Amino acid sequence: MFKKPSSRRPVPRRRQPTENDTQVPGSSGASQYRRNQTLSGYRRDDQQETSTRQKAHHLALQRRRLGGIFVLVIGAAVLLGLLLWQLVAQVQVTTSSKQLSTSFDTKPYNDAIESYLALNPAQRLRFTLDQTALSAYVAATLPEVESVKLASTPGIARADFMITFRTPIAGWQINNQQYYVDASGAVFKKNYYQSPSVQIVDESGVKPEQGSTVVGTRLLGFLGKVVSQAGERGYTVTKAVLPQNTTRELDVNIEGISTRVKLAIDRGAGEQVEDMARALNYLKSRNMSPQYVDVRVSGRAAYR
Repeated sequence: MFKKPSSRRPVPRRRQPTENDTQVPGSSGASQYRRNQTLSGYRRDDQQETSTRQKAHHLALQRRRLGGIFVLVIGAAVLLGLLLWQLVAQVQVTTSSKQLSTSFDTKPYNDAIESYLALNPAQRLRFTLDQTALSAYVAATLPEVESVKLASTPGIARADFMITFRTPIAGWQINNQQYYVDASGAVFKKNYYQSPSVQIVDESGVKPEQGSTVVGTRLLGFLGKVVSQAGERGYTVTKAVLPQNTTRELDVNIEGISTRVKLAIDRGAGEQVEDMARALNYLKSRNMSPQYVDVRVSGRAAYR
């Protein structure tokens, strides 16, 4: 009659299933909303084709990449062309505009320039070429060369070099060899211009076997400086005499002046020319014409 109370508690209403809480047929876990995804009205398939905007963006990137490659190729071609234009691979030699009295063989000068470039391959580019060092190198091998300059580039990898030869102002025969000297005192053997008017007259009596080329070239260098610096002061040397029994003294004759000037090759040429000019001006002011003026001692001029 009396029923035993049930031990179950009633399920709260909020936990009871509703009519709409049934699963949609055909739905699965893959179709449910995923965590941290933005809710939208439709789902995008993973293999769906990219949109038109993405295609345009991709094409723009490709065009930009191809444009950069094209610019790099053009820049490399221009740089290569400039390097080829600057390259000195073939050497040709020309002379300065000064008229030569005799022809010359270009081969030794070509070989000297090529030898310098072989020793300094980095200087085969025109903008890296040290023309001063090149001139010094060629002059050391061929003393008659005064300077070497890059004149022009008539073609790709070709270069014309202009050579200027030394102009002799005096000469002397040493051991049956003719030597010349220019205004700087440089001594050389090959002369491509007219023979100089000043020639050393050897009155020393020293036999050629007893002399030496070293002494001769030193004397010639001294004479070249004397002739050059005397010309700067308005005096023209017409003759140079090597006096008897000595190779360390040089007597010079001046144009329009009968007095001979004695010089010493062991003393600076410039100082002696300055003393000579003062002594000659002094004698001229007193209408004196001695046989010689000796300026070998510094600050003291003797005449007789």
